[in-house]
Amino acid sequence: MDFDTITSISTPMGEGAIGIVRLSGPQAIEIGDILYKGKKKLSEVETHTINYGHIIDPETNETVEEVMVSVLRAPKTFTREDIIEINCHGGILTINRILELTMTYGARMAEPGEYTKRAFLNGRIDLSQAEAVMDFIRSKTDRASKVAMNQIEGRLSDLIKKQRQSILEILAQVEVNIDYPEYDDVEDATTDFLLEQSKRIKEEINRLLETGAQGKIMREGLSTVIVGRPNVGKSSMLNNLIQDNKAIVTEVAGTTRDVLEEYVNVRGVPLRLVDTAGIRDTEDIVEKIGVERSRKALSEADLILFVLNNNEPLTEDDQTLFEVIKNEDVIVIINKTDLAEFVGASLDQMAEDTKTFRGNRPFTFTNLKTDDGLDNVIEWIERDALLKGLA
Repeated sequence: MDFDTITSISTPMGEGAIGIVRLSGPQAIEIGDILYKGKKKLSEVETHTINYGHIIDPETNETVEEVMVSVLRAPKTFTREDIIEINCHGGILTINRILELTMTYGARMAEPGEYTKRAFLNGRIDLSQAEAVMDFIRSKTDRASKVAMNQIEGRLSDLIKKQRQSILEILAQVEVNIDYPEYDDVEDATTDFLLEQSKRIKEEINRLLETGAQGKIMREGLSTVIVGRPNVGKSSMLNNLIQDNKAIVTEVAGTTRDVLEEYVNVRGVPLRLVDTAGIRDTEDIVEKIGVERSRKALSEADLILFVLNNNEPLTEDDQTLFEVIKNEDVIVIINKTDLAEFVGASLDQMAEDTKTFRGNRPFTFTNLKTDDGLDNVIEWIERDALLKGLA
């Protein structure tokens, strides 16, 4: 398959010690030779070598940058095309100047993901491996990184190929049965074989599909929604878990009026924390929109942190919200334990209702002003992650 030559900056934008401009395609080395000046031309050096020299502007003969250029010839490259990588200093102006020169002399700006796309189209990797490349880059924990790397190395592909081969063997047996119906022994053997193999393949495919939910959570994080009435400490919970003051915290009820998301790695568990507006009936138009967004986030949650206030009696809003979430994965948190208790006997009833939580999960008490009880919350999050196969 013939492609043009593409170019792009392969390192993150911004200042850094090193910046890399990568070219891939049939003219990559030719374009490199136009711009590069060193002991040898790039077309004359060995493949998979790195070469010291300078990038020169051919029009003005001006030295643009001191560089190290890697030369990798097809087919032993990621895209199975000729590739050169120009390693230069990571200044924004310098690296953009080199990128512009490569485009001036024949290369085209690569589209997002085009190098991986070419690797797929040229048969270097299959579709599952191509998908895993971005999962690996975006992985937020060691576990997610290892899973993505296994997929890049072809573990998932091998499982799928194995299932495909098993299905082909079953089809072969069926065709034998159709072509030679007069042989009773063949028919009996085929029937037994079909029943046994089909059941095994079905079980293995179901196991593979079940891991899909785990993969989604590893990629995107365990969607953990913090809910409760206004001013019970939801934003304080978010700030304490991420160890930063991202959410505004005041004594005024209804301070948070929108959904706030943050990603955090809590003891190896990837969390997509969602701080929500306090759920209550309100006439305020802005707050009402926030409450609706909170309800939507609640419906998409993998785990719910239900925060109650220790110094206020349970309200009808608390009871209604608990009825909505009691069959979900929930951790109930009684916050503000430094203040006098008002919840009283209703706590006993709430404890009875929460026995359906995984492992008969009890209440967790916290005082987020001093971080008291936060470790208990994290432990319950870890246990939930274990049950989901994430830790």
